[in-house]
Amino acid sequence: QVLLVESGGGLVQPGGSLRLSCAAFGMVFSIHTMAWYRQAPGKERELVARILTDGATTYTDSVKGRFTISRDNGKKLVYLQMNSLKPEDTAVYYCNALHFSGKNDYWGQGTQVTVSS
Repeated sequence: QVLLVESGGGLVQPGGSLRLSCAAFGMVFSIHTMAWYRQAPGKERELVARILTDGATTYTDSVKGRFTISRDNGKKLVYLQMNSLKPEDTAVYYCNALHFSGKNDYWGQGTQVTVSS
């Protein structure tokens, strides 16, 4: 059974930083594209950042230059380093794993990030 467990969310002031972690269990981590999504109240879930099996990364425009996604295949972890946080980054952040075949898709339970003074 595949399980994704996020951690690292919390309350931070504007301009601050947080690092989210996602631990993967029950899967061959290295053959999955890993991604972070977020969903703010009243809004649709959106892709924040993605890291492919070869380490290539993509980001949504609103976080470019501020967020960094990375992965540790040996530890089965994916990270999202978030700097210069803004109130509009407030959302529940979800970890996602997509098998390279595209056939299997997994989600974590989410972690709340609140940016407020």
